[in-house]
Amino acid sequence: MRRLTGPAVLAALTLLVPPPPAGASSPAGRQAAFARAALRYGVPESVLLAVSYLESRWDAHDGLPSVSAGYGPMHLVDPSAGAMAAAAATQPAGDAGDTAHPSGDAARESVGDERAAAPRAVPPADTLHRAAELTGLAPAELRRDPSANILGGAALLADHQRRAGGRPGADPAGWYGAVARYSGATDAGTAAAFADEVYATIRSGAARVTDDGERVVLPADPAATPERGPGETGLPAAPASTAPDCPPALACEWLPAAYRRLRKGGHGNHDRYPGTRPIDYIVIHDGESPYDVMTRLVKDPTYVSWHFTLRSSDGHIAQHLRADDVGWHAGNWYFNSRSIGLEHEGYLARGGAWYTEAMYRASARLVRYLARKYDVPLDRAHILGHDNVPGATPATVQGMHEDPGPYWDWDHYFTLLGSPLTGVRGREVSLVSAAAGARPANSARSVMIKPDYAANTSFFSGCAKSGRCRRGSGTVWLHVRPSPASPLVRDIGKHPTGASTYSVYDHAGRASTGQRYAFAGRRGDWTAIWYLGQRAWFYDPAGARRSVPASGPLVTPRPGLASVKVYGRAYPEASAYPPGIPVQQPAPLQYTLPAGQFYSLGLTRRASYLHTGGFSPASHRVIAGRTRYHQIQFGHRVMFVRAEDVTVVPG
Repeated sequence: MRRLTGPAVLAALTLLVPPPPAGASSPAGRQAAFARAALRYGVPESVLLAVSYLESRWDAHDGLPSVSAGYGPMHLVDPSAGAMAAAAATQPAGDAGDTAHPSGDAARESVGDERAAAPRAVPPADTLHRAAELTGLAPAELRRDPSANILGGAALLADHQRRAGGRPGADPAGWYGAVARYSGATDAGTAAAFADEVYATIRSGAARVTDDGERVVLPADPAATPERGPGETGLPAAPASTAPDCPPALACEWLPAAYRRLRKGGHGNHDRYPGTRPIDYIVIHDGESPYDVMTRLVKDPTYVSWHFTLRSSDGHIAQHLRADDVGWHAGNWYFNSRSIGLEHEGYLARGGAWYTEAMYRASARLVRYLARKYDVPLDRAHILGHDNVPGATPATVQGMHEDPGPYWDWDHYFTLLGSPLTGVRGREVSLVSAAAGARPANSARSVMIKPDYAANTSFFSGCAKSGRCRRGSGTVWLHVRPSPASPLVRDIGKHPTGASTYSVYDHAGRASTGQRYAFAGRRGDWTAIWYLGQRAWFYDPAGARRSVPASGPLVTPRPGLASVKVYGRAYPEASAYPPGIPVQQPAPLQYTLPAGQFYSLGLTRRASYLHTGGFSPASHRVIAGRTRYHQIQFGHRVMFVRAEDVTVVPG
C-alpha cells in the first residue's frame, strides 16, 4: 500500500476517510435481526442480546473466525480444518522477547535450545453445524451473514432450553441453564460465571456501535433475576479451586507452570521468590495462540511462563504461578521481577478478534482483585500492555513485543476495572519530594490519549485476510508536523535505520489510550506532545477529540543539563552489589531526554535488582541501591530517568 500510494496519501486516508455510520439501525439491521430471531425461536430478546454481547459485543468481525474458530455475533464455532487453520497462531504464546535468556535477565547464560515443539490446538465443540441443522441454513451462510448467525444462536439457545426441560417464553428468569450451556464451558463454575455476567448485562443494559456501523441497544432491566436450582448448568462441578490468587467469584483452575532443572544447566520456566514479592505492575498480553496451546506450553520447563491465562469464549481463567513467583513473560527482568502477567487468548492483528466481552469482564474482575490485594494503582503507569514494557538494554529494544496491540479497548477495560480514564490522577506519586521544584515559566501541562474506540477508525497494514484494515482502535498516529501528509515520528530504537510504518505490529509512531503525555502545542485541529525526545503531532479536532486534559507530575532535565539518559530498568549503582554478585550495569538506552521537554511521571522507586543464584530460592538476593528512578511515559513504552538528573514539576 505504501509503495502504491506513498506515505503522504496513506496518512491522509487514515484521517479523512469517514468512519462507518453510527446512526440508528435500519429495519434490516442488527437490532431488527435480534428481534426477529428472538420471536422466531421463543427466546427472550434481552437474553439473546446479552449472550451475543458477552460473546462478540455484537460485532461481525468481517466474517473472520475467532481464535477458537467462532463466527459472527453469536460466536458459532466451526472446528473444521479450514476454520481452525484460519484461526491458527502467527507466533508462539507468551514469548519473552529478544533476550539471551528467556527470563529477560541478561546476567544469566543461555541454556541452549531444549524447547519442545509447540502443541497443536484441540478442536472445540462444533456449534455452527448444530445451528445449521436447527435452522436449515447453510454453514457458509451462518459464517458470513450476521443475521443468519443470530438466527443460529437463537436456535441453539432454544435447543439448550428444551434439552434442559424448560419452555420457550419471554421471561428471562427461566433461561439461566440454557445461557450457561451456551458458554461452551466444560465445568459448572465457569458456565455459571458466564451466565451471571449475562444477567448482569441485562440488568445494567448496554449500547454500542458495532465494527460494521450498526447501533445496537439492550435496554436495562434492573429486575432481571435468574432462577437457579441445583445442577442448573447441567455440567459437572469443577473440583474446589486451589488457585491461590483468584477471587472467589471466579471459577479459576490451578494448572501449575513447570519448575525444574534442565539437562544442559539452569532451570525453567520461572523463579521462586524468597518471601513476599513487591508488585508494581500487572502486564496485559495476548497470547497469539489458542487457550489450550498456551496452557500446555506453560507446563514446558524449557519455555517461558506467566501467571494467568484467560479463555476468550467464556472468560475461563487458569492460574499457573503464585503471585510471589517471578514469571518470564515481559522480556525485561526488572519488570518480570515486579509484575504479574496475564495472557489473553487472541491475536493483535485481527481487529480485536476476539477480545470478547466475556474475557474482558473476567480479566477486569481478576485485575481489580489483584490490584487491591497487592496495592497496584489502577492507571496506565501500573497496568501495562506488553507493548508498554521497555527493552532492558539497547540491544533488546528492537525485539520487544507489541501485544495486545491497537485493538485492545483500554478505555472499556478501565471502565470495567471501576477506574474510568478521566485524565485526572487519583493517587500521588510515591517518594516525590514536596520541594521538587517550582512550576516553570512555560507552564507545562498534560493530555491523556483517549479516542472514541468505535469512531477512531485508523488504517493499519498487516491485518489478517486483506492485509489492510480500517476499524475502531485505541491509538492515534503521531506525525512530525501537524499534517497527515507528514511522516510518522521516528523511533531510533525500533527502527535504527528506517522510518516508522503503519503496520499493526509497529507501535513506533503511535500513542495509546490512557497514556499521559506533556502538552507541547496546538495548531488547528492538531495537538502536539513530547514523545521520544521530539515533538509529535496527532489529529485532535474540536468536534471529535482524541485526547482529554490531564493532571499529574512531569519531569524535565534539571537546570544546567542539555539532556539526560533514559533507561529500561531501575538497577542499583555498582557500590550496592556485595562481593560475589556480578554488577549489572544500568545500561542507558539509545534515547535521551533533551532540555526543555517534559514527560509524565508515573511512579518513583529506589533501584533494585533480584539476583537469582540458582534453582533454590534460598540463593536469591535482592540488591537494593540508593539511586532513585522516575518511571516516565517516554514513547509508546515507559522508561526510567534518574531522579537526580531531573526536576519534577506540576502537570
